[in-house]
Amino acid sequence: MKTALKWFAGLLGSLIALFLALFIGTRGEYPVERLVTDDPSLPSETVAGIQLHMRIVDGPTGAPTIFVLHGGPGGDFRSLQALDALSDKYRVVFYDQRGAGLSERVSADLLTLEGHLDELQAVVNLASPDQAPILIGHSWGAMLATAFIGQNPDTVRSAILIEPGYLDASGRTAWEAESATYMSGLHYIWQSVTTGFRAQHVPGPDAAAPDDFLFGHMVGVFTNHPDNPYHCGEGYTAPNWRFGALSSKTWRNASPTMVDQLGSKAAAFQGPVLLLAGECNEWLGALQTEHLTRFANADLMTIPSAGHDVVWDNPDGTLAVIRGFLHQ
Repeated sequence: MKTALKWFAGLLGSLIALFLALFIGTRGEYPVERLVTDDPSLPSETVAGIQLHMRIVDGPTGAPTIFVLHGGPGGDFRSLQALDALSDKYRVVFYDQRGAGLSERVSADLLTLEGHLDELQAVVNLASPDQAPILIGHSWGAMLATAFIGQNPDTVRSAILIEPGYLDASGRTAWEAESATYMSGLHYIWQSVTTGFRAQHVPGPDAAAPDDFLFGHMVGVFTNHPDNPYHCGEGYTAPNWRFGALSSKTWRNASPTMVDQLGSKAAAFQGPVLLLAGECNEWLGALQTEHLTRFANADLMTIPSAGHDVVWDNPDGTLAVIRGFLHQ
């Protein structure tokens, strides 16, 4: 009994020593970007009572409006800003979704699919109350756009969907199984542990900052995994301002019924849909052929020299294809 107690005491002491070593060894400065709620210099609009980081690039008078929906959930529009070149013929609206990027952080009950759809409708009402919108969604943003056009088949002009990850619960199960291969192993575990300790040294600028720092870094570890086809072999270089941890966690816990709502009504939309895939992404890029069958009037184009974030990886090639679709 005494021997067991000694072993236990020794193990406990070693764990405490390791904890202290990691806590002390990870001390440092870990800056996290301020939100619109703290930084009045950021462009923003209050939509449905929530302050959103929003950038509107005006086009010609009376031009149709394009709404850009970023990935995540929890990401931001930073890597998609090359799309502002479309302002020669269109008005372009970028916004960080609630609880994401530099927008106001909100409680989990406001981060459901219904909450995101209500927000998108409110943004459309704000920026394009008299014209049918055009949607460009990337990854999660493409999933959100699919749900929106399914619910509003008669009020959207067209949609461009850049590598939606999945459009139903079975697709989420497959995505989670594949993604798990890039979120395992000693390197990933070590990054999780050390980043968790670094997050303890993040003092702000707000209460969500430590979790946002942790999740944002681990998303980067996932996307930059050498075997992850999200990139073309040189790493996933698409930048971001700040990741919204609670937004990501809330969607991860969404019920299968809610996830099925993403694509359940997609066929109701009769307008033109363009699916874009990255040439290098043998995972999600290849999946878009299957997604194509969900829509009544859709085409699929592959962007060369691009991974998952096709706008960032090949802006000129992506813009040329988008212009061809919009101007047809």
